[in-house]
Amino acid sequence: MINQVRSTVLSNGATVLTEYMPGVRSATVGIWVRAGSRHESPDLNGMCHFIEHAVFKGTHKRTAMDIAIESDRLGGHFDAYTTHEMTAFTLKVVDTAVPLAFDLIADMILAPRFEPEELEREQRVIIEEMKMVEDSPEDYLGEVFNLACFPNHGLGRPIEGTADTVTTFDFDKTTGYHRAAYAPARLVIAAAGNISHESFVELVEQAFAARASHIAPVTDHAPTVITGDAAPRHAAPIVIERKAELEQAQMLLASTWVSAVDEDRYAASLLASIIGGGTSSRLWQSVRETRGLAYSVGASASTFCDTGIFYIYAGTSPDTLDEVLDLSLQEMRRTVHEAVEPEELQLVKDQAVASILLGLESSSARAGALARQEIIHNRHITPDEIIHRIEAVTPDDIRRIAQTHFVTDRLALGALGNLEDFKVDRDRLTI
Repeated sequence: MINQVRSTVLSNGATVLTEYMPGVRSATVGIWVRAGSRHESPDLNGMCHFIEHAVFKGTHKRTAMDIAIESDRLGGHFDAYTTHEMTAFTLKVVDTAVPLAFDLIADMILAPRFEPEELEREQRVIIEEMKMVEDSPEDYLGEVFNLACFPNHGLGRPIEGTADTVTTFDFDKTTGYHRAAYAPARLVIAAAGNISHESFVELVEQAFAARASHIAPVTDHAPTVITGDAAPRHAAPIVIERKAELEQAQMLLASTWVSAVDEDRYAASLLASIIGGGTSSRLWQSVRETRGLAYSVGASASTFCDTGIFYIYAGTSPDTLDEVLDLSLQEMRRTVHEAVEPEELQLVKDQAVASILLGLESSSARAGALARQEIIHNRHITPDEIIHRIEAVTPDDIRRIAQTHFVTDRLALGALGNLEDFKVDRDRLTI
């Protein structure tokens, strides 16, 4: 594959990345911020997510309605999201609209107005979002369980914050955090599609120059706003919440996992796929197809710069939760005690490679990959390199990952539902 990726670091420290995709008429432009919820102090929990919302409420040259109308007129897809380690804003448009699209997104990110009445209104909106999480059993269990797995750490706190913290986010707090977190050196600006690197760099430089008067310098207090928390201490809790009104029980079975930069991340990803990554996976076949115990069941992992966590998740009837838990533990034990067959390993390799190749057709997927790789790895990782690393994984690698992380005293369990008769002690969670 020909590498069409180029990189420029501007004099203000911002990183600009592009990937030229010949033969397409679309382009995705975006700004990624090296700040997420793990970088917030406890009293500012939720601030990154709050700013992600608040920038849509107007700039020094556009009202909230102007932003909405202009976004619709471009006819593209506008996306914004916050994770534990970054915040992102992307806009996919036809190639001829790139200058207009980037001017819009840069204006929002670099020069938001943060009017006090708009901030108060957005506080109420986000509190309603929190209520949606509380009303969703799967999401609610995820937040409660995460807090128990990463106690007293940013990775355990909810990305959206709490009602107590969000209602304190006034103009001064929001502006101060934005000034520190959105400083140019913390920004990765990426584009992929039918785009010229030189032309895009010029657009970025023009955007910074046009809004220079609104980009306040980072003050001495900035380091106290953006925290650099240490690697978390993994707990191994058993969390059982009983809600009699729920028809279905939710379960999470978790263990420690590799980090996003670990050399074993490719093998770990394949192991998660073997256990519960698709309709041919062990859990899907065992729990859903063979026994009909669940509609939703599978496995996934969250990886961060310094750690990770592996999950098995399932939604089932309260009276079958014990069986689903036993089957899940059984599949984890199998990977520890038995080598995976080469044919099964090749199947998940084929799935992974197909996903990579299909993603090459999407400008949004490629722009996102550019930015995330820069933030996480400080370099571009080519599809060829990723595929080579995937193909090099052996059955011994899979078993070694399982033996390292599927350890009895590292297992954690979360369950939510009408669970009066469901009881689990530490002895049951054995590998």
